Amino acid sequence: MTAPWQRARRILCVRLDSLGDVLMCTPAMRALRRAVPGRTLTLLGSPSGAAALPFIPELDDVIAWSAPWTKSSAPAAASATASATASATAAAPIATLAARAFDAAVIFTTYTQSALPAALLCQLAGIPLRLAHCRENPYDLLSDWIPDPEPATLVRHEVQRQLALVQRVGCRSADLGLSFVPRPADFTAARARLAAAGIAPDRPWILLHPGASAASRRYPAGHWAHVLRLLAQELQLPLVLTGSAEESELVDGIQFASAVPAVSLAGRLTLGELGAALRLAAVAVTNNTGPAHMAAAVGTPVVDLYALTNPQHTPWNVRSRVLFHDVACRFCYKSTCPEGHQACLAGVEPQRVADAVRALLDAAQAAPAAVTA
Repeated sequence: MTAPWQRARRILCVRLDSLGDVLMCTPAMRALRRAVPGRTLTLLGSPSGAAALPFIPELDDVIAWSAPWTKSSAPAAASATASATASATAAAPIATLAARAFDAAVIFTTYTQSALPAALLCQLAGIPLRLAHCRENPYDLLSDWIPDPEPATLVRHEVQRQLALVQRVGCRSADLGLSFVPRPADFTAARARLAAAGIAPDRPWILLHPGASAASRRYPAGHWAHVLRLLAQELQLPLVLTGSAEESELVDGIQFASAVPAVSLAGRLTLGELGAALRLAAVAVTNNTGPAHMAAAVGTPVVDLYALTNPQHTPWNVRSRVLFHDVACRFCYKSTCPEGHQACLAGVEPQRVADAVRALLDAAQAAPAAVTA
């Protein structure tokens, strides 16, 4: 490790995407924190990413901000008033970061993103060390620049990409698991909600999460209903549906269409309680969305209905089955299917999902300690 990074005690970790993206950075954050005794980490993240702070022990603090160059930021109206508002919004994090007197910033991005806006923000805030992957020559915007090898020469899992970034400045860790640690109160609340619904929390049951922030990553609702019927017939285990309050209508429609006695906790769980419920479940079935990575973090086997929007976000370091239907338009990086058919998910037969759940249950009984990345 170079002397300037060895002296860096206050580190800003920049990840301005969603919760799942933040979780996939946690092994790299752990390596950063453990490399220097007494080092502290603060996340600059979107509101959804910042919500993970109580559950990520590697983080000491968070600054929530919707950056104007990310999907989490609403488009501004083309007016002088909107421009003034945007300028004021941009100025606020500069002042906030400058006041914190960070020694270094690590900017985490996917290969489809540019690190330069965040690098400029950190430079203007007076942060002396700034590390990121970058395709263009950043000149003085980055003190530590890794020319981005993706996708020209390779494509890595998101976790591997971020680990490679911090390794450049001498930070390594043998502990490669994702971090999400529900609190005791979260387990107490989750157990109480399950028990109130007639489910014994410590006996096998299946959690199903049909929602996702992007429409292109949602398994069709009719397929979900068919999956519920198959699981009810073949496994005869309790089925619990989860989702945000905004997804309650989707979940209720699936529950009604399935005509099986599944339990809906949509809109009723806090983030910590969802993490606890995922930990208590025997298997989780999710789209490629935050709860898939939460399941990986708490060690619950997951069936990931994986829209082929990108290749880097499969479940990490957990027993899993990744299901998709291969298509010529794979890796479109779109939030809405540009072809209109969503064949990469619609082509996954519900029986494949039920079979994958059964396979994970069987594997857990045969070798409870085994996991695969």
